[in-house]
Amino acid sequence: MNAVNKSILFMLMSTLSLSVTGLLAKQLTGELSVTLFSFLRFLAPALILLVLLRFKNLTFPKAGTLKSILLRAFCIGLSQLCFIASLQTLTLVEGVVLFATGPLFIPLVEKLFMGGHIRVSTLAALVMAFTGVVMLAGVGGEFTWRSDLLLGLAGGLFNSGSQLTLYKVSKTDMSPLEINFWAFGFAAVFLLPLTLFNDIDVFLKANVMESTVSSNMLWLGVMSLMIINTQVFRSKAYQLASSGSQLAPLIFTNLLFTAVWQSAFFDDRMSQSQIIGMSLIVLATILNTCWVRFTAHRGGRLQARTS
Repeated sequence: MNAVNKSILFMLMSTLSLSVTGLLAKQLTGELSVTLFSFLRFLAPALILLVLLRFKNLTFPKAGTLKSILLRAFCIGLSQLCFIASLQTLTLVEGVVLFATGPLFIPLVEKLFMGGHIRVSTLAALVMAFTGVVMLAGVGGEFTWRSDLLLGLAGGLFNSGSQLTLYKVSKTDMSPLEINFWAFGFAAVFLLPLTLFNDIDVFLKANVMESTVSSNMLWLGVMSLMIINTQVFRSKAYQLASSGSQLAPLIFTNLLFTAVWQSAFFDDRMSQSQIIGMSLIVLATILNTCWVRFTAHRGGRLQARTS
């Protein structure tokens, strides 16, 4: 299996784990506050990663790498805070769809801040995918702007910054486990002041804190494992990719898995417009992936002829 196919496989494994994370997040939003849930969402996997890394030499990031990791921690902290807050009122598919708009921002942010090149095929795929996202997020055939929708979109925007910094850090000599340990750890540190401010009563009452966390410990543990799988597989995918925007449309496959979970666990049926929107996203993903592979293959043949 060549590098392109491996990167696609790793990304699909990542999005499957991500969809399970979204399902568990929807279930836990009614049990924990937004800030406490967001804090535990990073603290728990960071502790698990620390245990996994205890037999290895855990190195502190170098100065250049540390800057990217801190920026990634900041972005994932805000993205998950917005995502979890939006899930309180949005359905699972709506919340995940809006969070999945992150890849729509990646090529543009990459162009503005990193000087990347935007393919015409990528722009066409993003326009098609965005149209599908709008149709999926529609209610009664109309797309209505609400505060929870804006929170979901904000989560997608910060998610794009997270993915770009992950792509940059994945090219260093740090392992995926180390990268995500530091990112999750710093994200938990960033969210700690906000959590203490908002949930001070919970922290002061030890019995309330213990009952709140212990009753959801199993689901938090499973969610932590899914989070680690998501990030490790995504790091491996980016290590094999030639561009951060190359794999961006594949992130939308998370929506397919999420639609299955919503249908199975929430008994919600998709409207005709949402089905069309999902089809547009799938088509955009397939076309963009095939075009990247076609251009890479053609470029390799041209290089072979001229050498």
